[in-house]
Amino acid sequence: MLVPAFAGVRRRAARAYDEAVPAPLETTVAHIIHSARRIDLSEATSSGSPVPAGRDWIATDRGRMIAEGVGETWTTLLPDGEESGSGVRVTDARGRALTAGWVDQHCHGADGVAFDDDRHLGPAVALHRAHGTRQLVASLVTNPLDVEARAARRLAAAVEADPTLAGIHLEGPFLDHTHRGAHAPHFLRPAELADVQRLYDACGGHLKQITLAPERDHALEATRWLADRGVAVAVGHTSCTRDEAMAAFDAGASVLTHAFNGMPGMHHREPGPLGAALDCAHVTLELIADLVHVHPTLMRLLFSAASGRVALVSDAMSATGCSDGAYALGSLEVTVTGGVARLKEGGSIAGSTLTMDRAVRHVISSGISVSDALAAATLTPAWAMGLKAFPSPGEALEPFLTDADGNTVAA
Repeated sequence: MLVPAFAGVRRRAARAYDEAVPAPLETTVAHIIHSARRIDLSEATSSGSPVPAGRDWIATDRGRMIAEGVGETWTTLLPDGEESGSGVRVTDARGRALTAGWVDQHCHGADGVAFDDDRHLGPAVALHRAHGTRQLVASLVTNPLDVEARAARRLAAAVEADPTLAGIHLEGPFLDHTHRGAHAPHFLRPAELADVQRLYDACGGHLKQITLAPERDHALEATRWLADRGVAVAVGHTSCTRDEAMAAFDAGASVLTHAFNGMPGMHHREPGPLGAALDCAHVTLELIADLVHVHPTLMRLLFSAASGRVALVSDAMSATGCSDGAYALGSLEVTVTGGVARLKEGGSIAGSTLTMDRAVRHVISSGISVSDALAAATLTPAWAMGLKAFPSPGEALEPFLTDADGNTVAA
């Protein structure tokens, strides 16, 4: 089976911590967070010895992580080993989890702005940042090829200018008509390699993910070509059978776009693309946890059947953070009522008005553990997109602490 290098590993990141005294720092320490549970760390070091939950610490200064460790060794960073009068802010994070913010691999916009738009994208990014997202893959919907290529070039420039924008997701135009959802049917097309290459080039090296219907002509050829270049190919908006989806996953596809939605339901004699994804250990399954797209019973089933492989996504469209009313998704008119976006014509769900912090709280309230919920909003999508879930010492960090109910605050 051929898979992208970043998608073939399904394990907690192994970082061999010990209780050695940290080396003297050549910088000041402004803030220490201790007794936290780092979501990106394993329950055991590479040597097999256990790393107890709730013993991780980090030290930061001026927005950067400058040291990390486990146990009580953080105390050696304090002048004279004393907290009082040291000038260092110390946060006891006992009972809380530590992350570097949410990773959203599928998002179309917010605050009245769509990532397809020919205007400043800052308001959309700022709204998602205000809800804790720190890495966002911006998604484009189906449009004419020329229009989509221009949007991809604009978005590539925005990715280079904004560190929150981690890349581009092309959700279309190589999708199935029957399960097109909120994609304009007259712009859908087969995945001819020349068209795929044109959009790939327009993304300027920033294409992280592309959604394809694997049963369409040329889709498997396109999947192999894209996977060879490190792009996460996602099966979605498809009428494919389990066998057709398996062929795509064997060809290098590594994501299922918003599980349960935009695809046939599971049947006991034809499990469909969802059944294929559950059978493939390298596949990440997106989940829109807005309590509209997927019932909590099936959210629990997904976390159980695909442990460690569920990635929460917002699939947020431009109405996110706005009042109910009339909006657009690509070229299609959308009506938002009670926070639920639907096409004006036909009534299909048209993305969501979800933010990642609400997605985390929804899955926790539905019976998913805090650790699993937080991993699904950080570690798993980071793996799927080839991103880092947590910075290394010397890199920028905005730490977030989350309690047992999913309430998150910037530390």
